Amino acid sequence: MSIRVTSYEKVLLQQIASGHEPAFRELYDLYQKKLYNFIYNITRIPEITEEIVADIFVKLWIGRELLVQIEQPNAFLHKVAYYKAMDFLKTMARHTRLQQRYNEWYLATTQEKSPDQLLIDAEMVHLIGQAINQLSPQRKLIYRLSREEGMTHEQIARHLNLSRHTVRNSIIAATRFIDTYLKEQLLGPAMLLLFFN
Repeated sequence: MSIRVTSYEKVLLQQIASGHEPAFRELYDLYQKKLYNFIYNITRIPEITEEIVADIFVKLWIGRELLVQIEQPNAFLHKVAYYKAMDFLKTMARHTRLQQRYNEWYLATTQEKSPDQLLIDAEMVHLIGQAINQLSPQRKLIYRLSREEGMTHEQIARHLNLSRHTVRNSIIAATRFIDTYLKEQLLGPAMLLLFFN
């Protein structure tokens, strides 16, 4: 059974939507530490964690009129935090030096995942599976050969008698579709505009 927004939080969100700054401060005080701890468990870097938390609250204030649509603030904010942390990790993965520094930080502070993290991981695996199943048969096959079998673009092209260009474009399109699908499922279309544009 899902827990809906409490009457206190509902009033808070309505006040914030109408521009009431003290109510926004209350929301910040209510969730800032929780979000910091949650994001830090993913990034392991205090400075990055602080930036992500600040960005979340800035965008909440900018798009405050949409807050009345949120039914479960705790779940919503943790999902936004998860995506922001994942965006950081994706950026980091594209930069070798940043990745090396991150690995040093992470290895120095690694701990077992919390039950909350394990639950979110399980939810993500389920949603990714749903997204993959919505791909066209050829795109699904190419994506799985790449991500699950670890085949290179050239190997997939030879295996399926396709050009490397077709394989590459299929993987890019599949990845974009999956990313968009996940964001829509976790945040909803209205909030996508606020947090990811």
